[in-house]
Amino acid sequence: MATATTGRKSRAKKSDKKSQPKIYTFEWKGINRDGKKISGELRGAAAAEIRSQLKSQGVNPKSVRKQSSPLFKLGEANISPMDIAMMTRQVATMLAAGVPLVTTIELLGRGHEKAKMRELLGTILTEIQSGIPLSDALRPHRRYFDDLYVDLVAAGEHSGSLDTVFDRVATYKEKTEQLKSKIKKAMFYPAAVVIVAILVTSLLLLFVVPQFEDIFKGFGAELPAFTQLIVGISRWMQAAWYIILAAVVLAIWLFVRAHRNSQMVRDRVDEIILKIPVIGNILHKAAMARFARTLATTFAAGVPLIDGMESAAGASGNAVYRKSILKIRQEVMAGMQMNVAMQTTGLFPDMMVQMVMIGEESGSLDNMLNKVANIYEMQVDDAVDGLSSLIEPVMMVVIGTLVGGLIVGMYLPIFQMGNIVG
Repeated sequence: MATATTGRKSRAKKSDKKSQPKIYTFEWKGINRDGKKISGELRGAAAAEIRSQLKSQGVNPKSVRKQSSPLFKLGEANISPMDIAMMTRQVATMLAAGVPLVTTIELLGRGHEKAKMRELLGTILTEIQSGIPLSDALRPHRRYFDDLYVDLVAAGEHSGSLDTVFDRVATYKEKTEQLKSKIKKAMFYPAAVVIVAILVTSLLLLFVVPQFEDIFKGFGAELPAFTQLIVGISRWMQAAWYIILAAVVLAIWLFVRAHRNSQMVRDRVDEIILKIPVIGNILHKAAMARFARTLATTFAAGVPLIDGMESAAGASGNAVYRKSILKIRQEVMAGMQMNVAMQTTGLFPDMMVQMVMIGEESGSLDNMLNKVANIYEMQVDDAVDGLSSLIEPVMMVVIGTLVGGLIVGMYLPIFQMGNIVG
């Protein structure tokens, strides 16, 4: 019965989020109680709401207009996820020291080095000062504060332990960003090998091989088969390089578009990358680490396990794990223990299942999940370091083979000619 009630609460919470009005930024000008002209920005659903907020603060609004969106939002990119993680840690530290929330946000916004961050914190501060809860003030800024972040803050507000929740969220954000950085590092090196190999080979075929071809024309003898193959590829690339380039650009654009708009394409890509040697193993461990870290954070913050698993499914970062975690969630809602449901998927290793079982039996599930996350994050770190040391000689071998093969193919006729003369 409790599980069903939790499920209804989860669905109700989703419905509430969907029914929330769209929030805009409004620029306003007015006169305060002292008769001075002041101006600023506020966020709300309509101009009437902004006027009401200003009047409640003792400001007589003269003009309120919706802020126009720029064509290119380059400035917003200045706020990185690590900036949000650092800000969260600072909020947690100041709240734990007894500094009031309004003062904390004001001090952080005033002293931040990035203008966009100061603007963001200023907007949040204005809404908090008008009586809006912090979680509601954060919710419109989904670009920087996702649903998990906002829900955890809301849980902290309801339980009266906002400093503790911010500490957990800060730890979660820091660990998540470190893990993302390691994954990007793991994916960068193989991509770099392929791109460098393609560029070097293309330059040789387009500019170096034609010079040798002019020399070969004066030989008056049949070229070796390998040399003919290289010359043929070079001629083809010279005649159709623009077609090849256009086809590559079009293919990349179509893939990016399909990946962005089609859930089926994204799911299929997630399935494929998990099967890539070495890289797939790293991504498996990273997904398990994110799942364990997210669920531990939500559960420790007082979020019900069912709701936490829904957040953890999305935070896993891979469709294969997302589907499996949602399946586990359904089994847990039906009354099955979490460790048993995990075992039925066949996706999670025995060590992780055993630790979850111990956590459930001892009543310290969040602690055990944090330990699981630490283990897999360390394994990801070691695997990335191993990949980094392995990829350098692999890069040299791949590029050396391609360049060396082209050079040998170009010098074969010269070697043969030298043997004939000798």
